[in-house]
Amino acid sequence: MQNLLGEILYFFQRLNWLNLLDLFLVTAVFYAVLLLLRDTQTVVMLRGVLFFVILLTLLTSFINLPAFSWLVKTVVPALLFAVPVIFAPEIRRGLEKLGRAGPYKLFIRQNFVQDQQIQQTIHGVVTAAARLSARQHGALIVIQRRDNLDDYVRTGVRLNASVTPELLLQIFYPNTPLHDGAVIITDNLIVAASCVMPLSASGILTRSPERQMGLRHRAALGTSEATDAITVVVSEQTGSISIAHNGRMIRRLDSERLENILMAFYQPSKNEGEPFKPADYFRRLFTTRKEDD
Repeated sequence: MQNLLGEILYFFQRLNWLNLLDLFLVTAVFYAVLLLLRDTQTVVMLRGVLFFVILLTLLTSFINLPAFSWLVKTVVPALLFAVPVIFAPEIRRGLEKLGRAGPYKLFIRQNFVQDQQIQQTIHGVVTAAARLSARQHGALIVIQRRDNLDDYVRTGVRLNASVTPELLLQIFYPNTPLHDGAVIITDNLIVAASCVMPLSASGILTRSPERQMGLRHRAALGTSEATDAITVVVSEQTGSISIAHNGRMIRRLDSERLENILMAFYQPSKNEGEPFKPADYFRRLFTTRKEDD
C-alpha cells in the first residue's frame, strides 16, 4: 500500500500540461466509444468486461500470485483483440450514425417528447387494448423507454406510423400478415410490427396461474426481463389485459387502471416537487394486485 501511495504521489509531482493533454485525449477516445455503444444491449456486456478486467488488475496488484499474474498477462491482450470482434455490429451502426448525423448531433441527446404527444400515444394504446380485449383479439405492444430496441425492430416490418387505435386494431386483426408478433412503439411512433421478442425463462411460468400463459405473455415477460420496456399484452383466449415491466406482470386490468399505470411511467410526480419513481409505483400496484387475487 505504501508503494502504491508513493507511486501516486510521484505521478502528481511529474504532472504537467502535456500530461493533462494526453489524459484528455485518452478520455475523449473512451467517451466517443461509449457514445457509439450508447443505447445498445452491448453496454451491459461492456460493463461486465470492464469489471472483470478491473478485478483482475486489483488482484494481481495487491496479492503476490505469480502463476495467476502470468495467466492474466497472457489472457488480457487476447481479450482486447476480441472486443472489436464482439462489438463489431454496434461499432458499425455507431459509425454509420456518426456519418449520417455528423459529430455535433452525436453528442446531443434527444429531448423528451411533449406531454400532449405522450398522452395521445397512451390513449391510443389503452383504447386499442380495450377494443381488442372486448373482441378477444390477441395483441402484444412494446413501448420503448431508455433501452434501445433496434435489434428487435429489425426482426419485424417497418411502419413508422402514428399511434392510433384503428391502426393497432388492424395490425392485430386475426389472420392478417402482421398480427403474429409484437408492435414496438418508439418516440410516439409505431416503428415496426410483427417483431420477434425474447421469451421468458423465468420460473414464474411454472407457478399458477402464470403457468397458463401463452407465447404472448411469455414474450411480454421476456421483453421486460431483457429490457426496461413496458409491454402490454391482450390474451386471445380470455381477452384479459396485462402489463409487464422489470420481470413482473399485472394481470386482469381494465382500461382505466392500464392508463393510470402507463401515465405513471411518463408523468412526473406532482407531490412536493420530488421526482416520480415509476418502478416503485409499479411495485405497489403489483403487490395490490396479488392481494386482490
